[in-house]
Amino acid sequence: MIKNTTSISEAKEIIDKLHHNLSQVMLGQDRILYWLLAAFSSGGHVLLEDVPGTGKTTLAKALALSCHADFQRLQFTPDLLPSDILGISIFDPQKQVFRFESGPIFCHLLLADEINRASPRTQSALLEAMAENQVSIERNIRKLPEPFFVIATQNPVEFHGTYPLPEAQLDRFAMKFSLGYVSKQQEVEILKSQHKFHPLRDIKPCVTLAEILLLKESVKNIRISEELQYYIVALISATRQSAEVNLGASPRASLTLMRCAQALSLIDGYDFVTPDSIQELAVPVIAHRLGLDSQSKFSGIESESIVREIVASLPVPG
Repeated sequence: MIKNTTSISEAKEIIDKLHHNLSQVMLGQDRILYWLLAAFSSGGHVLLEDVPGTGKTTLAKALALSCHADFQRLQFTPDLLPSDILGISIFDPQKQVFRFESGPIFCHLLLADEINRASPRTQSALLEAMAENQVSIERNIRKLPEPFFVIATQNPVEFHGTYPLPEAQLDRFAMKFSLGYVSKQQEVEILKSQHKFHPLRDIKPCVTLAEILLLKESVKNIRISEELQYYIVALISATRQSAEVNLGASPRASLTLMRCAQALSLIDGYDFVTPDSIQELAVPVIAHRLGLDSQSKFSGIESESIVREIVASLPVPG
């Protein structure tokens, strides 16, 4: 279990505070909330693919309110331009100079709602931001605030007027998962909790931005053995050798799986990475990065099932 190390124990306390706040709003989603916090604290971004009304926007707002972060929501539409995201220079006639007006991407937490409804040109405006925490605008590099976290959403059942995310864009997301429907009893609890007002009204900041940065540094201090590093590489390499896969996962997937496993192990109370954390996160971290061949798609094979088979087939380090 976690040793008496100040930064690690403080990081666990920060995670617990955030999880407690989010669970007041997102009922019945405990483990999914830990996945989100694992991506958040490891410096990754999240793609939520779910039907409308499952709480994607509420989750993003609750996280922003919990850490007193600057929150921006962008509704992606076909007519959205890159400048609508990044910002634009405006001429000041009084001073006879151009003044840069920053776009909504200059925030701590960005909700990219229905990201697949924007054109590929607009989607690509997020590539540099998500990979390097900076944007290149008019030959100038502008740094984004720290921390910077993107939660993007897309509807899995509505494809009319959408642009599928290209592989390069999908690879920038640390995880892709769904919130899904809750049980009947949990849905009744949601009705009770929102009988008079929305629980978001009672969400108060429980951690500071400085504590979030401490959390991200603490995740890096979670130990991982060389055997588990080989295990991660074996999982990723197996996707490149699968007969059903045209495009396997890249080394970025290996790095992401390691970092997210470090974060989840911390969340579960360990100062070292466990095989269970790697196996639990394999599907949300790897599956969306795979490009299946046409025959597999027509046969109804899903990338999630391929990753599960790989996890089940490889021996776990002792």
